[in-house]
Amino acid sequence: MTELPATMTAIGLPTPGGPEALVPEQRPVPVPGKGEILVKVAAAGVNRPDVMQRKGYYPPPPGASDIPGLEISGEVVALGEDAGSWKIGDRVCALVSGGGYAQYCLADAGAALPVPAGLSMIEAAALPETFFTVWTNVFDLAGLKAGESFLVHGGTSGIGTTAIQLAKAFGASVFTTAGSAEKCAVCRELGADVAVDYKNEDFVAIIKEKTGKGVNVILDMVGGSYIARNYEAAAPQGRIVQIAFMEGSKVQIDYMRLMLKRLSHMGSTLRSRPKGEKALIAAALREKVWPLIEAGTVKPVMDQTFPLEKASEAHARMESSAHIGKIMLSVG
Repeated sequence: MTELPATMTAIGLPTPGGPEALVPEQRPVPVPGKGEILVKVAAAGVNRPDVMQRKGYYPPPPGASDIPGLEISGEVVALGEDAGSWKIGDRVCALVSGGGYAQYCLADAGAALPVPAGLSMIEAAALPETFFTVWTNVFDLAGLKAGESFLVHGGTSGIGTTAIQLAKAFGASVFTTAGSAEKCAVCRELGADVAVDYKNEDFVAIIKEKTGKGVNVILDMVGGSYIARNYEAAAPQGRIVQIAFMEGSKVQIDYMRLMLKRLSHMGSTLRSRPKGEKALIAAALREKVWPLIEAGTVKPVMDQTFPLEKASEAHARMESSAHIGKIMLSVG
């Protein structure tokens, strides 16, 4: 077995701030504990929660690394006790609670998955955060079924591109919103039946016109003024899942629509979920979604890749909202 170095390059966050707050530094290479694997990182995904952590709004949960980064791909180089069936040399991608912006990262054995056949390491690292999030919220929590209608806001985000493809693959009719005609065209190419340019069109009016009753399931990361509009766009007994609040979480709202339509408004976070729950999501993805990825039916939509040392540029790209799909860091 190759001897591991004592230190590694990682992206630190000495003080909260703008993208420039992310700085390369040297850290000790972590040692896997019980139920953990150590991954030599090839690539890491950049996600909105990383931006929130950088700004000081989303601290890592107790026991998690303070290094940003919630998804990685790479090679298993060390095993803790009870690390399942993983072996040294396995190619994996994994959902992690932190530590992804580094040359080496710990992962819970249950939250790791094999790199799907046909995907590069960069593409594999783009899977865990969005696929775990979409699966647990849209299919487990909201119970989206074939034949139902589904709306996801931010259709060209990492979450949006994943949600469009999975909802379509499992038989739903798909509505989405995006911020330009170009982005709407990308959404339709991915399988959206209706894509609404929210800067020039009213998604509530269009959904009511197209469906007559509204949509069955809504996945929202905007919050703010969208909460009341989602209630309008939802069908009777519709299910709305809140996974972020880019427009704010404190709003004044009339809940009468919620009651009259018998709506369910749910919310969840993923990072702080127990290891066992993440392992169950991983198992479901491996059984139901990984075959679709390997068949080419579903694929990660890639935007731009930056070297690890330029994580600040990757964050600036995300905050510009110009991206379509996943922003990545190349590490290996």
